[in-house]
Amino acid sequence: MTGDTGTPAGPAANRYVTTALDKPPDLRGRDVTAVFAELFDAHARKLRGYLAGRAGESVADDLVAETFLVALRRRHDYDPDRAPVKGWLYGIATNLVRDHLRKETRGRRAGLRVVGRPEPDHDGLVADRVDAERATRVLRQAIAELRDEDRDVLLLTSWAGLTPAEIAEALGEPASTIRSRLHRVRTRLQALLTEETR
Repeated sequence: MTGDTGTPAGPAANRYVTTALDKPPDLRGRDVTAVFAELFDAHARKLRGYLAGRAGESVADDLVAETFLVALRRRHDYDPDRAPVKGWLYGIATNLVRDHLRKETRGRRAGLRVVGRPEPDHDGLVADRVDAERATRVLRQAIAELRDEDRDVLLLTSWAGLTPAEIAEALGEPASTIRSRLHRVRTRLQALLTEETR
């Protein structure tokens, strides 16, 4: 059955409706408020999950809001010909969460110095941020010891569900570099798990 326009009628017809998110968004147009509202509706929930996994539930909402504020301020930097807007948003979020974790680490170390306690090592602080329910003790330690770039690629893939092309856009690197880095990290983690279970 079809409607007056010749398209299928009923609930299935919704799949034929196009939205601003089916094509690259116009972040430079006059009606950016509506475009950003659609982007927020489409990406905020998953962005929040990614940020909560990296920085904790208590700051995830603030980081999501900051991500969209930065995106709004930098909307003229977005190049729709390079990659989908999703990768661009996750790039902003990744930079913000890195910055947040660095500041938090400095604050904890300063607080420990004030009360005369020894400073824990940086790897231990990063490992505490990795969701303990998602990994074994071996994986937590291995992820904590990864370089920042490797850790970002791994978590953008596993927690945020980004493709190598989207991660390349997010981090401003070639997709081939991202694929190579991801393969190297996965191989290393698999080898550690295999060794641990022997």
